[in-house]
Amino acid sequence: MARNAKEHPSIKWGPFHARFPGVHLRLQPSLMIQGAFMLLATCGAVTPLVMQYFQVSFEVAWTVSLIMLFWVIAQTILFGDAYAAGAITAALPLTIVFLNTLTPGAEAVEGMVALFLVVIALFLFLGVTKLGAAFNHFFPTAIKAGVIMGAAIAALQSEIERLPTMPITLISAWVIIMLLMFSIPFAKLPDTKAKVMAGSNALLVSFIAAGLIGWLSGELTFTIEWGFFIPPIGETLATLSIWAVGLPSWEMILTVLPIGIIIYVFGFSDLIVANTLLKGADEARTDENINIDPTRSHYIVAIRNLGQLMTAGPLLWVHGPIWTGVQIFLIDRYKKGRAVMDSIYSGPMNFYLLAIPFGLLMPVIGIITPLFPVALSISLLLTAFACAYISMSMVNTNVSRGIALTIGFLTATLGPAWGMGVGIVLHLMLIGLKKEELTEKEVEGIKDDLLSRKTEHVG
Repeated sequence: MARNAKEHPSIKWGPFHARFPGVHLRLQPSLMIQGAFMLLATCGAVTPLVMQYFQVSFEVAWTVSLIMLFWVIAQTILFGDAYAAGAITAALPLTIVFLNTLTPGAEAVEGMVALFLVVIALFLFLGVTKLGAAFNHFFPTAIKAGVIMGAAIAALQSEIERLPTMPITLISAWVIIMLLMFSIPFAKLPDTKAKVMAGSNALLVSFIAAGLIGWLSGELTFTIEWGFFIPPIGETLATLSIWAVGLPSWEMILTVLPIGIIIYVFGFSDLIVANTLLKGADEARTDENINIDPTRSHYIVAIRNLGQLMTAGPLLWVHGPIWTGVQIFLIDRYKKGRAVMDSIYSGPMNFYLLAIPFGLLMPVIGIITPLFPVALSISLLLTAFACAYISMSMVNTNVSRGIALTIGFLTATLGPAWGMGVGIVLHLMLIGLKKEELTEKEVEGIKDDLLSRKTEHVG
């Protein structure tokens, strides 16, 4: 924690801290614009899937996404978490596999409502009992690293499978975002105004460049209409909200219970990733104390998911604590100093603030609709990269690294249940019940001791 640093001013209510734009948090127009387009495009990327599985119109599906955006920005403005809120993206493939077993329409809606309720109950219970924080200390590091690695592999695998649909556009987006955000040679270049502008707006630059390249290559086409989008709130509530569809059956709740537990594991892994990133940011800046509270975060995620059910209905992905790709981007800006980002809380606020107003403009909808897969791809690529390096940084022996990679591979290919099950067995066999992992020096010492005993026995 930074020395002599104070937490950013806020209005405290219960365990939460409200911080309002222009009052507590400084406005940054450039960040607002690129955030609005990225958030709308990424959030809207599942709109076609909502239409497919829930059997609703584009207007209803888009309204569900816009209401999701309200609960996303509420995490920072109303509740006071410094995370760049998002969905539990790593669980999306698992959710789609589940929905494929249900009939599109009413049954699929019932299944997702049940899944939301299970996840809400888990976050509330583990938050109230504070067992969520204890879970982090109790669960073996190698297994947690493996779950995070599984998210990295699954995210990267999904993008490799998507590549043939628009290879020129996606490869261009990947190259630009990786170059601007992670390239060591690029970082060593002189800090010219152009470099600073490009690096500070990496998401927007990659997004615009991919759109232009996709249009020139013929992979993307744009249809622009003028006017305003009027959300069909009444139709959305009557079709999808829990007030209209009612509570799911106990049979459906029991069916989704194992999936809900796995999604919670992914959500908790997101908290681990978020806290790791924020601790790095806290160490880089001595002028602000970042308040990290996993218990409060459990409450917030539960409230956001419950609010979603009550105001619009379920999504295809569950509200989660962090949008990893954006969190990395914002922390990179935050580390550059107060002149670039005044507070860690101003980052998510600015990035999300204009998303809903822009989402009501028909020209914006016409521009971003073709870019849905590009935005989702950039987000998943950054998620994969961050999860991979965080996972590898969590383990410090060859044995634990091997276990983490095995869990990650099985999670991505056969599912989280296989990854967790095999990971527990491997941990018991290769590491044992000892909570703290052995260092490489300790492992070598044990090997030498065993070898000497074997030599003595043979002699």
